[in-house]
Amino acid sequence: MNAILAVIKSNKAIFVANDGRLIKKCLLGFLILSLAFQSNDIGGIIRGVLVDAYIQVSIFVGFTLFIFIGLDSLTKFNIEDFLKKTKKIHVPISTFLGALPGCGGAIIIVTQFIQGRISFGSLVAVLTSTMGDAAFLLFSKEPSTGLLVFIIAGTTGMISGYIVDFFHNENFLKINKNFKVEFEKIGKTFVSKFNIVWLVIFIPGFIIGLLVAFQVNLENLMIFKKFNIVESIGSVGAIISIFMWTLNPLSDFQCSTEKTRSYLSRVIDTTNFVTTWVVCGFLLYEFLIYITGIDLKIFFDTWIYLVPLVAILFGFIPGCGPQIVITTFYLNGYVPFSAEIGNAISNDGDALFPAIALAPKAAIFATLYSGVPAIIVAYSFMFLFE
Repeated sequence: MNAILAVIKSNKAIFVANDGRLIKKCLLGFLILSLAFQSNDIGGIIRGVLVDAYIQVSIFVGFTLFIFIGLDSLTKFNIEDFLKKTKKIHVPISTFLGALPGCGGAIIIVTQFIQGRISFGSLVAVLTSTMGDAAFLLFSKEPSTGLLVFIIAGTTGMISGYIVDFFHNENFLKINKNFKVEFEKIGKTFVSKFNIVWLVIFIPGFIIGLLVAFQVNLENLMIFKKFNIVESIGSVGAIISIFMWTLNPLSDFQCSTEKTRSYLSRVIDTTNFVTTWVVCGFLLYEFLIYITGIDLKIFFDTWIYLVPLVAILFGFIPGCGPQIVITTFYLNGYVPFSAEIGNAISNDGDALFPAIALAPKAAIFATLYSGVPAIIVAYSFMFLFE
């Protein structure tokens, strides 16, 4: 989870990274990497997870981010002027921006609400439709499923937004102060120095990942008797990603959304964030099996009717990390699609942080409101189609 701080200066809300968050990141990264070099079973499990997470997931997430952030970098228009001219369709606009992969569009709408330019229904619409950075993971592995979630979450968000605006007037929970919302400006970070090294590993990793995805026999890639290039690229790539994420001073929601930063850094930093949480998801599963001997697939199937509810409750946790774990579980077949839908609708991604900092009451109400359609849609899908 991110921890960010809103500093109010001269009628400006400037969001800066909290040092406590960096300490927690360092502890998590150090724990994973230190255990990976152990010679016992735990070390073997972690090393296997690092390779699988990087070769099977990270390189596809990185490729997807190169496309989406590239398209985002090309868009240059004044959102404030656009919203002033389109007051009658704020809910559809908010829904569309929220449904886009990542948190950039949702953060734009949240900051506009904080500045009193859009209705509470639009805020509910964007938080209901957004899936955050977990969408990059889903689109990279199952594009058709990602598109289906985009449509379901978007439709749900739009309907929810109009219903909320019908019952609440346009001034409901609006902030009267005219804040100008900005984000802490940090140019090149320390970890930016490793961008070229990251690319050198990513390019062959992407080629290997494609070969693995198409089930090509890679035994001939054994260069030396005790040297496996697949494991080497996978483990080195994952270690570099976790290392760079751990020492990155930027908040995770700023990594992909701050357009003043370089295109390459935005892609790499966001990929590193997703990679770390995918590794955490894989490790959670592997350690539960190792320690308890329980087959989680059987366990989830036994409690199948509670799984969507648990996924929805996970969605209430601010940030994208826990949501990436849920998506990882879905992609590996541990939880049903209804749980993935419920989590996608209830989770607010990193966009919730600015709302919590400057409009906590509105943030709480909007989050709770998004939980209602999440339960309805998730369980409707479960009973009708699963």
